[in-house]
Amino acid sequence: MEKIFLETIGEHQRIIHKVSRMYRNTREDQQDLFQEIVYQLWRAFPQFRQEAKVSTWIYRIALNTAMASYRKQKLSIALAEHPPDLAEVEEPVSEREEWLFRALRTLSESERALTSLYLEDYSYAEIASITGISENYVGVKLNRIKEKLKTILIPKNL
Repeated sequence: MEKIFLETIGEHQRIIHKVSRMYRNTREDQQDLFQEIVYQLWRAFPQFRQEAKVSTWIYRIALNTAMASYRKQKLSIALAEHPPDLAEVEEPVSEREEWLFRALRTLSESERALTSLYLEDYSYAEIASITGISENYVGVKLNRIKEKLKTILIPKNL
């Protein structure tokens, strides 16, 4: 089971990195959140019934973990004697991507969750399923978020 879990995380770690960057400002906090998400995925893995896509399941847990408040105690992951340091396999971030992530971090946590899923090309129905809100409300919220991001990203003097 451990091998399957590590393969699953390895294949989908991009999702975890993206959520970590959207919800935490510093690299250290992003790595801490990455590890907390992996820990929560490990805890939930035995109950995963594959009724949803793996990426949907990972997003749901990652977003819920990111939106939860920091725990006072840091948890360590004991998956193996020498677990791989997945947090160090992160893709390099361009200056433009970092600019976008800074703008996204100005959004509320729920807005970031919707935006993250939208940017991954999830349908409104899939987003509604992951977040627990109606499909219609997903559309309304995303339109409001787009308008909000326009005011943040587009200079006022243009």
